[in-house]
Amino acid sequence: MESQMESYECLTATELLVRLQRSDITAVELAESALQRIEALDDKVNAFRQIDRDMTLEMAHAADERYRSWQTMGLLDGLPVAVKDAFDQIGWATRDGSRLTDDSPVGHDAPTVAACRRHGFVPVGKTNMPEFGWKAVTDSPLTGITRNPWNLDKTPGGSSGGSAAAVAMGVAPLALAADSGGSTRIPASFCGVVGFKPTHGRSPMHPGSHYGKLSQPGPIARTVRDAALLLDVMTESDPSDPRLQANQPRYRDVLDGGVRGLRIAYSPSLGLEVDVDPEVAAAVKHVADKLEQLGARVVRTDPDIGELREAYQRLFFTTGAQMIQGYDEAAREKLDPGMREVAERYGKISALAYLEADNARVELMHRMSFFHQDVDLILCPTAPVRPFDAGREVPEGWPDERWTSWAPFTWPWNMTGQPAISVPCGFTNDGLPIGAQLIGSRHNDALVLRAAQTFQQVLPLTHVLPPLVQGGKQSQT
Repeated sequence: MESQMESYECLTATELLVRLQRSDITAVELAESALQRIEALDDKVNAFRQIDRDMTLEMAHAADERYRSWQTMGLLDGLPVAVKDAFDQIGWATRDGSRLTDDSPVGHDAPTVAACRRHGFVPVGKTNMPEFGWKAVTDSPLTGITRNPWNLDKTPGGSSGGSAAAVAMGVAPLALAADSGGSTRIPASFCGVVGFKPTHGRSPMHPGSHYGKLSQPGPIARTVRDAALLLDVMTESDPSDPRLQANQPRYRDVLDGGVRGLRIAYSPSLGLEVDVDPEVAAAVKHVADKLEQLGARVVRTDPDIGELREAYQRLFFTTGAQMIQGYDEAAREKLDPGMREVAERYGKISALAYLEADNARVELMHRMSFFHQDVDLILCPTAPVRPFDAGREVPEGWPDERWTSWAPFTWPWNMTGQPAISVPCGFTNDGLPIGAQLIGSRHNDALVLRAAQTFQQVLPLTHVLPPLVQGGKQSQT
């Protein structure tokens, strides 16, 4: 089994499905490989809050029986999938990274988990997240610090850091994530994988996200094609969410059109006053050059984002305040100190101040709608910084204490609800992943995926694995 385990971790979901269909491998072998990898690596990374070996193997055995009887269930049958601990899943507790939640198993699936179950997925575990997803790194009072598989001293980003780390270290080719301010794209960038935030309302949420108008479930995967595969499952209709859009395309079928003739706005800093790490800037400039060589019309220009950080924080952190309003002082002492601080501060803002922030959100949506009359896609870094020390909310020496200050390239698209993807585009000189971000107009998810797929074909980093996974030496704290 050990030699087999070593052969699976860099294979894509698409490749694994072909092997399952040919009976070259079994779902149980894949599940055993995933569980062995968790056992071998996760004491160092801490990507998973909970695993249930018996349940995982039971579902894998059921998948193998379906393959033997030629009665497979759907697009994911037999594939290992990691699930962010924000999603309800039958038989598992949903803790949201918080000591204020309890360890009682839930009796229902979130819509995206239910869709994965209909398609035969094999869940390998619940992945770690910061408390209630409040920040863009992954540590919490409940589960401690999650680390980056590329360098254990560094953060994997957040809030879906556990999901991104699970994919990066080869446990599962697919993971469920959710994004309210960059929570899918930032950890994908920091961990060298693909993370996609669909158009708001594209995939169902029930119960509704704490972060409502900002949040959207999305896939994390090794490749754009695999992300499209999981997205086809996640976006299936569900009566629980009235926002869901009908007549959605099959994303796997729209990846191969190329970028020739597309109008791409290359914006190194989105016109914002933020210092971009030179190595990040150079890697994203390389993406712009490659897309131009592939036939896209790349123009250096900035969208009119404006100074909207305070507006975003009012929308985002006020929700955090609402989540803890029913807890007494003793319970609040258990919270992440940073979350408690922002929740108590933003719990005091007026309804008028909140509505001002929401008006700013709507105005940005209008500005971007007009901007996309002349531009198909925007290209910028996913984050201006490289992965920094684990256990910190901001990089050492950073002039601001809140995560929103170093992630200004992701949360604007949560305000507008536009689709955005992070794709690996290189590494820093010390071997840390860099992500490039592509953003499209609302409802143009297929075009974002197509452009990302085109770029990934000319810079394939799919089978590049962290030294930790390869058995190389790794810095540890």
